[in-house]
Amino acid sequence: MKLIIQIIQIFSPKLVSRIAYKFMSNPRIRKLRDSEERVLSKSIMDKITYKNFQIQKYRWGNQNHKTALLIHGWEGQGFTKLFEQVGMSLKISKPLKTQDNLNIQLVSNNSQTNLWAKLFEMSFGYKIPEEILLETKNEIDYYIAYTQNQAVGTAISYRTNNIMGIHSVGIPPEIRRKGYAEQIMKLLINSAVEDNCDYMTLQASDMGKNLYLSLGFKEQFIIKNYKLQ
Repeated sequence: MKLIIQIIQIFSPKLVSRIAYKFMSNPRIRKLRDSEERVLSKSIMDKITYKNFQIQKYRWGNQNHKTALLIHGWEGQGFTKLFEQVGMSLKISKPLKTQDNLNIQLVSNNSQTNLWAKLFEMSFGYKIPEEILLETKNEIDYYIAYTQNQAVGTAISYRTNNIMGIHSVGIPPEIRRKGYAEQIMKLLINSAVEDNCDYMTLQASDMGKNLYLSLGFKEQFIIKNYKLQ
């Protein structure tokens, strides 16, 4: 779910704020680890009442010594790094030469929405629920790539002023290394040229970075993705 939120926040901050508020205001109750129980058993426990809420408080050590206030995050868990991505950008200048054997079509109906969601899961290994696609399709452009009437990939584009953001350029593993991702990117770049965009931006994984560099993208910054333990 956290990966889905990361994707949606790029294109629809209002929607992701509603989703995040729901999760942040309803933390899950989980079983404590043995190490956590040992530490908490040595504390003096108390509660702070604020309006209609009770906040659990733990105190360790001597009250006569200096006090350090520790506030832990959501669900009382820490974070570990999952992976890194590279923020990249391209100055839009001229259209690129493409091949005739592949085209991209905008998702416009429920059947295509279902197909896009399946292709995305096959490509990335996790799901974006169809209801999220349907709720955001008026703000976000979802594309399916076809070659000889076979669906072979996905892409997302979102325009902010004169900048086109690209995300989720994905090809299922069994049909990779056939140049499909490169052709999808060239078609999207040409679309940005037609729309008079100045720049294109994206987040590149290690697998895709070299492709984007070959198309003229420049590295801008590192994005570190974390998960709750």
